[in-house]
Amino acid sequence: MQLNTELQPGTAAFRRANWALILGGFACFTLLYGTQPILPQFTEAFGISPTMASLAVSAGTLTLSILLIPLSLLSDRFGRAPLMKAALLGATLCAALSALAPDFEWLIVSRAGVGACIAALPATAMAYLGEEIAPEARGRVMGMYIAGNALGGMFGRFLSALVTQFTTWHFGLAALALVGAICTIVFWKMLPPAQHFKSRSMAPAVLWQDIVRIYQDPGLPWLFTTAFLIMGAFVSIYNYLGFRLSAAPYDLGPAAIGAIFLLYAVGSASSALAGHLADRYGRSLIMRGMIAAMAIGVLTTLHSDLAVIIGGLAVFTFGYFATHAIASSWVGARAGERRGLVSALYLSSYYLGSSFLGSSSGPLWTYFAWPGMVAGLMLCVTLVFGVARQLTRLEHRGR
Repeated sequence: MQLNTELQPGTAAFRRANWALILGGFACFTLLYGTQPILPQFTEAFGISPTMASLAVSAGTLTLSILLIPLSLLSDRFGRAPLMKAALLGATLCAALSALAPDFEWLIVSRAGVGACIAALPATAMAYLGEEIAPEARGRVMGMYIAGNALGGMFGRFLSALVTQFTTWHFGLAALALVGAICTIVFWKMLPPAQHFKSRSMAPAVLWQDIVRIYQDPGLPWLFTTAFLIMGAFVSIYNYLGFRLSAAPYDLGPAAIGAIFLLYAVGSASSALAGHLADRYGRSLIMRGMIAAMAIGVLTTLHSDLAVIIGGLAVFTFGYFATHAIASSWVGARAGERRGLVSALYLSSYYLGSSFLGSSSGPLWTYFAWPGMVAGLMLCVTLVFGVARQLTRLEHRGR
């Protein structure tokens, strides 16, 4: 194929692809994280601890992280668009099953199913973007895709919390499934067929050679580490802040806690802005600034005033989404021929951080309250800053 067959800004096909990817990201995060603001309701309904309740989030992100790589290999072999369409359909069906859960075991299995189906979309979407979008527009489209993720996460959490406030958590999860169904239908209709996909062998020897090359890259392992740490910190702060704010002296209900997730709108703005700033001033400089914003936001949440806590969370959210957008585009720039596999390794690290740190940080809240949680979050942010310094050195050396 010639370069000019890539989707160019201003064309109808470009707009369709852009909106389809935004909707795909929106649906993924709506379905995957809609349980997060109603974790306190699960502790009451099933008589379980906050750490156990967090599995309603972590079960999905764990299966997602495990299956990202196998499903990305399928996309490298059989194509991007069919797998993404099937992913959204399957995730929507599993989300509907979770709304019918009569016990906690059913809930966890169905949420794991949501993650398993969604696993086929994120890495495949990143690979599709890298193959089909014109190079000069990839940073912008990646930023918009991440913005779709942010909006989906915000909307899904707020919707489930609002519906749960006035009905039950069963109806809250059913509302998420309905949104997923609508997004799936539109995605199927809008996504242009791939024009630049080249099937890649799934032979074990070829796969092993590709993995070795990826980890020999001087920058990619650092970017995978970044994904693990920032996502772990992000899920941890939102998982357990709800428990803090539902207790005295705040005593916030599900709808009020769900409204906090409207801060994801800040993330939508920062992810789009970060791509533009990184193109202009360099990825490493902007990334370090955004990591610093995450640290400032975490420390601010130590304050007891609710408005100050929310302000700190907004600053943290701004920095997180910007850092994720920069790291994602950086991965795409370094990916080379095996885009699907590289994207899957990045996102596998990302969701492993969500699953492992999102649940394992629970004892910090249980035994040391919010100061203990802040200490754990600051450890993650400090490590990310150290990784960013390594990436800065590589950028200065032109590697």
